[in-house]
Amino acid sequence: MGDRTTAAPGGPGRGTAADQYQRSRPDLIRNVVLVGHSGAGKTTLAETLALATGALTRAGRVQDGTTVSDYDEIEHRQQRSVQLSLVPLVHAGVRINLLDTPGYADFVGELRAGLRAADAALFVVPATDGIDGATRMLWEECAAVAMPRALVVTKLDAPQADFNATVELCRDAFGGDNPEAVLPLYLPLNRGPAGPDGNPRISGLLGLLSGSCYDYGSGQRTEHTPDRALVETAAEARDRLIEAVIAESEDEALMDRYLSGETVDTKTLIDDLERAVARGAFHPVLASALPVEGSRAGLGSAELLELVSSAFPSPAEHLPPPATTPEGRPRPALACDPEGPLAAEVVKTSGDPYVGRLSLVRVFSGTLRPDQPVHVSGHGLADRGTDDHDTDERVGSLSSPFGRTQRSVDQAVAGDIVCIAKLGSAQTGDTLSAPADPLLVAPWAMPDPLLPVAVEAHSKADEDKLSQSLGRITAEDPTLRLEQNPDTHQLVLWCLGEAHADVLLERLRSRYGVQVDPVPYTVPLRETFAGTGHGRGRHVKQSGGHGQFAICEIDVEPLPPGSGFEFVDRVVGGAVPRQFIPSVEKGVRAQLLRGVSAGFPVVDVRVTLVDGKAHSVDSSDAAFQTAGALALRDAASTAGVRLLEPVAEVRVLVPDEYVGAVLSDLSSRRGRVQGTEPVGTGRTLVRAEVPELEIVRYAVDLRSLSHGAGDFTRAYVRHEAMPEAVAARALAESQG
Repeated sequence: MGDRTTAAPGGPGRGTAADQYQRSRPDLIRNVVLVGHSGAGKTTLAETLALATGALTRAGRVQDGTTVSDYDEIEHRQQRSVQLSLVPLVHAGVRINLLDTPGYADFVGELRAGLRAADAALFVVPATDGIDGATRMLWEECAAVAMPRALVVTKLDAPQADFNATVELCRDAFGGDNPEAVLPLYLPLNRGPAGPDGNPRISGLLGLLSGSCYDYGSGQRTEHTPDRALVETAAEARDRLIEAVIAESEDEALMDRYLSGETVDTKTLIDDLERAVARGAFHPVLASALPVEGSRAGLGSAELLELVSSAFPSPAEHLPPPATTPEGRPRPALACDPEGPLAAEVVKTSGDPYVGRLSLVRVFSGTLRPDQPVHVSGHGLADRGTDDHDTDERVGSLSSPFGRTQRSVDQAVAGDIVCIAKLGSAQTGDTLSAPADPLLVAPWAMPDPLLPVAVEAHSKADEDKLSQSLGRITAEDPTLRLEQNPDTHQLVLWCLGEAHADVLLERLRSRYGVQVDPVPYTVPLRETFAGTGHGRGRHVKQSGGHGQFAICEIDVEPLPPGSGFEFVDRVVGGAVPRQFIPSVEKGVRAQLLRGVSAGFPVVDVRVTLVDGKAHSVDSSDAAFQTAGALALRDAASTAGVRLLEPVAEVRVLVPDEYVGAVLSDLSSRRGRVQGTEPVGTGRTLVRAEVPELEIVRYAVDLRSLSHGAGDFTRAYVRHEAMPEAVAARALAESQG
């Protein structure tokens, strides 16, 4: 590309009239999300761009001394991003909200929040590590909604880095039916002195459309005309790019003119390229490397900023998500209009020990101002421990976050992203609208947490604070699901993976001062009778004064699966007085819940009360409850007990090359494969029924098995009898 830019009065700046001018015009805003696997260099790229625009005074430092990602102490301890962060930049009069997302699969919820807030995506691909399956899946998701995408090849200054090989890898992974839609705009030049590794340092770029060389060898970007030999070397790549751009041109006659030998001017090519990128039809590949010591100009930073500001669409070109009333009634479609009805969405919630709750908000319609009354509406996450809610609040201060720094702003128009302080009831995914015209924006897709982590409070003091702290954690992270299991009575955090669980427990400890201890997760088994049995319950006590006397006899028989519990009264002759028969049933039911062998609830049995004895003075409701429980336990000792385990329907979606490994693995987990079917191109859906005992850690194991490219869902089907060997182990563990 050439030097085409989008200008605005006043030029770049922060806290200036120019900054306020950009904040008043959606067409001068770009919301861009960085996507790539962990370690691809997304945060480093964000810092390089911040340095190039003057937001950083030196590599990794904001003007007040904090780093771009210096927000969460956990990130520094773990040496990886675990949450979404905003890096606001200004280039050529355009405000760029750069959304840096975690690359690790456990934090895909933060990534999806970034995708929701963005209008375009930069896929970051290192020249050393290749492309993982999860990144390929995200590319397909972006393609499904026609999100504009470009690619940045990073780590070009690393040993063995190969730009051309990485471009070919990108074409294979992302080109689909049209690999010519993924092509480089610039070619790196090895013209500088050797780096510390002995390899020639990439010191410049050759623009395939502009025909100019952009030299970074001196630490500053300079432009000059390339020599003839270099132009001839790049001729094939240039012709290929021009043909691809013309093929996507809206001018249908342009290809005929080009094929007839007519020279197409550079401005026409650049205009067509930008339009193709904006509508998601062409995906340029750019190069990036760290700046040399003491320099602001990282290789490719100016070219990348130019692409983002001139080719990526503004929020005005991106339709907001659909919205309804909180009651679900339809309403007119929203538009990115600062004068329209207010519609904003909380894409991230975090707690700050000094400021309190901070809400990162994307404004889709209308204008948000400090002290403005808003309606906060959150629906559809009750299964994650967050009840539906509607309330009116007043907006606090507005700010633009950068690391730990919060820069005050006067307003946020449609298309902008800002932070709101102390919005007490707002949670991630909530909608902000005008109290007189409340709205509910359709939520984005949340990954289902499938790794259970059972926890207990470390002390009584921790237990007292645990409930409130978990409420705050769920408000911040909708990918977490809380469960108080009614069968096992365990407090379970359903997480996306082990790293996700570690971060949640660390946040409870460091941010809210609550220490919890992980304990082994107990799969909710059940018991049933293996055959018919007879039981006698005798509860007779005399200790002076009023005693206790109750005797009952019962018959127990198993029922078909899913029948539940039946109680039958066949007492004759008044052996058990009428008023105590409900007491016997109550005692039996209580013992069913406690179990008769391994401590798991008993299901699918019929209990028949056949006989008993009572005392005119010492018999009581409590005595017959105890006798009923004893009779059930006595019957279990003669009839035998069978353990039942829950079985889940598992649907695994994986690339075709992993189907064999998945089928073999499911078989080793006592799974019964129900069938397979192709889904799209190169992917297969495997359906199986698997005991839940065998898939407690399947969220972790499948990720390893499929190299991050697999996904699965699970749904409870039924309880069924366990194999004897497995049941013996479960019984031994429960008794231990």
